[in-house]
Order: sequence, then C-alpha cells, then structure tokens
Amino acid sequence: MNVRYARKTHRALVAAAITSMALFVAGCGADDKPPADKAASTTSAPQKSGSATQGSSAAEEPTEKLAVLKGKDGIELILHSAERDAGGFLTVKGTLKNSSSRSIALPGQIRGDETEVMKHGNSLGGATLIDAEGKKRYYVLRDTDGRPLTTTGLDILPAGEAAAVFLQFPAPPASTTDVSFQLPTFEPATLKLS
Repeated sequence: MNVRYARKTHRALVAAAITSMALFVAGCGADDKPPADKAASTTSAPQKSGSATQGSSAAEEPTEKLAVLKGKDGIELILHSAERDAGGFLTVKGTLKNSSSRSIALPGQIRGDETEVMKHGNSLGGATLIDAEGKKRYYVLRDTDGRPLTTTGLDILPAGEAAAVFLQFPAPPASTTDVSFQLPTFEPATLKLS
C-alpha cells in the first residue's frame, strides 16, 4: 500500500516538475520570437513532456523524417526536426513508436547513467550529439535540480502506439551542419542541423 502511494506521489512530483520546466523554457527567450512562435512553443512543449501513453496519436505525427533509429523489440525513434534557436539551444523533436504487437517496457538505459538524471525517472536523458569535425560530445541539458530537458515519464509503450518526444542540447557552432545522434539501445543516426 505504501509503495503505491509513494509511486503516485513520485509521479505527481514529476508531473509538477515537468510542467514547471515547460513553463520556464517557454518563458526563456520570449523577447526573441514573435508572439505566434511563442504560442506554438508553449502549447507544444507540455504536450510532449507527458508519459508515453498520453502523447500517442498517429494523426499528430509530422511527415518529415530526418532519421529513423531502430531500437530493441520493435521500438523506433523517428526524428522530425533538429533546430537551433537564438538562445543557444538545439531542440530535437521526434516520435517514439512501438511497431510491435505487444506492449514494451522502455529500457532504463535510455535515461543514461548519470546519478542526477537517474533520480528523475525514465527519460531520454542518455542521448548525446557527436560533432566529429569539432571533436565534441553534447549531452541533454539539465536544470539546476538535475532533471533532463527532455521528455520524461517514459515507461511502457503499448503495441502500435506512439509518443511525441523532445530533447534540448547546447547548440553546436553554426559551422557544424551534421551531428551523430546517439541514444543507448538504439542505432546511431546522422542529423542535418537547421
């Protein structure tokens, strides 16, 4: 009984943290963009930070595909965009999809092995960008409490379902046009940056 209460409390805290972070991120750089762009980013970020079972909808999936990363047991990560913004960030957006005929528990390795990130549950915090030309590796950004600036609450993805996801990284220099996107248990992929 106490374990259920603790899990519900933990999920409520995670949901509150995600909402707070989405509001914080939406407020950053508000002066840099026209109001229409700001409204679009504030409405899309909270939807993408939900659990894997809440954000699933085939109708919302963008048609553009920068890359498709194959994971274990029929899980795919389809990357739709990788865009720099004026604040020095690079936001990668995509869809995590279960192509199998059964529900899949997402592997814990995708959150990475950093203690601070692991404390905040399953996420895409283990993702990195590799700039081979600049010889640099970029990690998912974290807030001051160690929470990764990426979709969290990723536990089980039902058969045939998809979840919209996002990740934020420090932006590579403008001269860097290609990076390798890597996520544990998935094949790497090369991304063209815009």
